[in-house]
Amino acid sequence: MEVFNATNSHSAASMTPDWMTSEHSMGTTIMAVTYEGGVVMGADSRTSTGVYVANRVADKITAITNQIYCCRSGSAADTQAISDYVRYYTDQHSIELGTAPRVRTVAGLFRELCYANKANLQAGIICAGFDNKEGGQVYNITLGGSCVQQPFSIGGSGSSYIYGFCDANFKQGMSRDDAIKFTTEALSLAMSRDGSSGGVARLVVIDKQGVERKFVPGNKLPEFWTQ
Repeated sequence: MEVFNATNSHSAASMTPDWMTSEHSMGTTIMAVTYEGGVVMGADSRTSTGVYVANRVADKITAITNQIYCCRSGSAADTQAISDYVRYYTDQHSIELGTAPRVRTVAGLFRELCYANKANLQAGIICAGFDNKEGGQVYNITLGGSCVQQPFSIGGSGSSYIYGFCDANFKQGMSRDDAIKFTTEALSLAMSRDGSSGGVARLVVIDKQGVERKFVPGNKLPEFWTQ
């Protein structure tokens, strides 16, 4: 009779695949670009759990107010929670003021929450939008909680592949159409090279008139190697 030996047996936990226990994360590509009159935000749609793709069509661009949005990278749970808190505080702030909040104010709320909880969070945020005082603005809130205003910002694992492209092709005061084209091409390049980025490209265009969402299927993204 075979005797059970605990030393050479495997526990159920050790036999569980990594993708079943890993944290949902957004190894991702996110970006936001200012243009003359507004901003364009863009993101891929792949959410991963370890090496397993948990969601092919996630929406990583989250509304905070009617004209202020954020792009999320890092832990999906952390960034969703932070976005919910900021939306709640922003709603309270709007009621007190009786007017829509400024983009700078919302970015400051992200900074406070990310910095105060930086030891417990994995959250990289790009906050962008339009207000009547400063027009289109982009703020990058890093993993450590720093907040920097930039003419354009890129983030996530795919961003390391497109720094050169963005530096070479970004121009201050671009038109709306040029900004959309620039964002779509940058996302396509990152998604073709980064294994943690992929799926479809989602874009949000924000200006004085309001917000327009755009969707680019994976098979419609620019393919530079065929040109």
